[in-house]
Amino acid sequence: MNLSLINIGFGNVVSANRIISIVSPESAPIKRIITVARDNNKLVDATYGRRTRAVIITDSDHVVLSAVQPETVGQRVISNDEISDE
Repeated sequence: MNLSLINIGFGNVVSANRIISIVSPESAPIKRIITVARDNNKLVDATYGRRTRAVIITDSDHVVLSAVQPETVGQRVISNDEISDE
């Protein structure tokens, strides 16, 4: 199995193989997901006090908050896939 890590900002990385979705935190359902994850101790806040711009949901039901735009994280996942395919 190939371990590929994605930079989500400020030197933090997430395993690309575990990511289910990368979404914006603006909608009410995503805010509820964040609240439930916080209550269940499954929230990882990697924003360093900055504004949350991306919410990463993993296959282990962990929720990771990032200060990087969802489009940027998505592009990093795509470019990492292209590199690993070569």
